[in-house]
Amino acid sequence: MIQVKENNTVKVNYTGKLSDGQIFDSSEGKEPLEFTLGQGQIIPGFEKGLIDMKVKEKKTITIAKEEAYGEINKDLIQEVQKSELPQDMTPEVGMGLVSKTPDGQEMNLMVVEVKEESIVIDGNHPLAGKDLIFDLEVVEILETELKK
Repeated sequence: MIQVKENNTVKVNYTGKLSDGQIFDSSEGKEPLEFTLGQGQIIPGFEKGLIDMKVKEKKTITIAKEEAYGEINKDLIQEVQKSELPQDMTPEVGMGLVSKTPDGQEMNLMVVEVKEESIVIDGNHPLAGKDLIFDLEVVEILETELKK
């Protein structure tokens, strides 16, 4: 039976959980996730967990934060004066913002604290600093090379 290898395109059902059991993402009720290993589309630990799995095989993997979204980068947490925000904006904790970097890239930010004259924003991925648990099931391994 064929097994998942580097550079294969696969379809996977998954449920992602935090160590406390809270589900943060799942393919349940949706199409399976389809991607090609080795393309940097998925966090490294997720890809590594799929290697050598067979179609219809299920397993649970734990991905250390270093193989997921990394440690929290304190440089991405900053305080911004409310006077720098659009006047019609009422910032609230948990609100998502988008900022452009000097080179024009968009950066997703989260309001983590609202103070009298300022807000604290966090540019880290929401799952940074967390170990992740995934229930995986390989649905299909697609042919990625034409056989001669």
